[in-house]
Amino acid sequence: MTHVRTNEQWVSELSQNDPVALADLRTHIRRSILYYLSRERSDLRDRSGQELEQMADDMAQDATLRVMENLANFRGESKFTTWVNRIAVRIAISELRRARYKNFSLDNITADGDLIPDSAKLNLNQRPPQPEDAVERDDVMTTIFQTMKSALTERQYQALVAVALRGVPMDVVAEQMETNRNALYKLLHDARRKLKAHLESQGLSMEY
Repeated sequence: MTHVRTNEQWVSELSQNDPVALADLRTHIRRSILYYLSRERSDLRDRSGQELEQMADDMAQDATLRVMENLANFRGESKFTTWVNRIAVRIAISELRRARYKNFSLDNITADGDLIPDSAKLNLNQRPPQPEDAVERDDVMTTIFQTMKSALTERQYQALVAVALRGVPMDVVAEQMETNRNALYKLLHDARRKLKAHLESQGLSMEY
C-alpha cells in the first residue's frame, strides 16, 4: 500500500529521488495503467490477465520516467496523482498505437496497388452519391492520386499517404522516416501546398 502524500510531499520527495517515493510512484502508475488496460480498452478483452500485467509493467517504466522528466511542470492545479494518471494513460495509448503499427513499413505502403481502402473513399462524402456523381468523383479521385505520385517527391508522397490517408500515427511515420515530428509537419505542409497548386492548375480542388 502506497503512503498517502500531499502534492507538496510528492514533489519534494521525488525531487530528491527518495527511493520509497519512487517505488510508490511506480506502483501507483502501474495500477492506473492496469485499470485502463483491463477496464477501458475493449480491444484488449481477449488478452489474459498475465499479458495485461506484463504490458502494465512495461508501460509503467516509461510512464515513471516521463513523470520524473516533467516533475518541474506540475503546477498543483489538481491532485498530483491525478496529474500522474493522465500522463500514464497517455503513455499507454501511445504504446498501444505504436504496437498496432509495429509491422508498418513505408516501403510497401501501396503494395496492394491502391492508395486507400474503399471504405475510406466512401467517407469522402457524407451521403452516398448518385451513380453519375460517383463516376465523376472516381475520375477526379484518380486524377488526384495520379497527381500525388507525379507532383510530390517520394518522401512527400509516402508521408501524405501514411498520415492523411492511412491514418498512421505521426510518431510512427517520423520514426520510419528517421526524422522528427516538426520536420514531418513541414514535409506534410509542403506536400499539401504542392498538391493543391498542381490540382488548381488542372481546374480541380482538394475540397472536392
